[in-house]
Amino acid sequence: MVAAADAQNFAQKLGISHDMVVQELGWDDDTDDHLRADVEETIGADMVDEDSDEVIDVVLLWWRDGDGDLVDALMDAITPLADDGFVWVLTPKTGQPNHVEPSEIAESAPTAGLTQTSAVNLGTWTGSRLVQPKAAIKKR
Repeated sequence: MVAAADAQNFAQKLGISHDMVVQELGWDDDTDDHLRADVEETIGADMVDEDSDEVIDVVLLWWRDGDGDLVDALMDAITPLADDGFVWVLTPKTGQPNHVEPSEIAESAPTAGLTQTSAVNLGTWTGSRLVQPKAAIKKR
């Protein structure tokens, strides 16, 4: 159990808590199974996929260089998002295969109507937290 306590809870780092609805997009063989398991253990359920019709609290978007247009992916990700929900764009760290430049996220977020608020280190992945600006939420 030392390793789990040692590695600080990924879900805590991501601001994920029990009973949140977490949607996972972009899963592939290279995603971090420890992070995924930690999130599911914390929320007390499985993460939902893109076919879910639930209102989503958090989107985990695994994103790699070559995955396509990040703006399009973000636009799709925010459609079911709760007003106070947020998106984590999870990208391979610098030096890892398929690394995404932080500037790509910084440039894509505003185009999709999101604001980047923070970044966290998640092992071989980096997470960039994106939120919907409060003013945009009021206009809905």
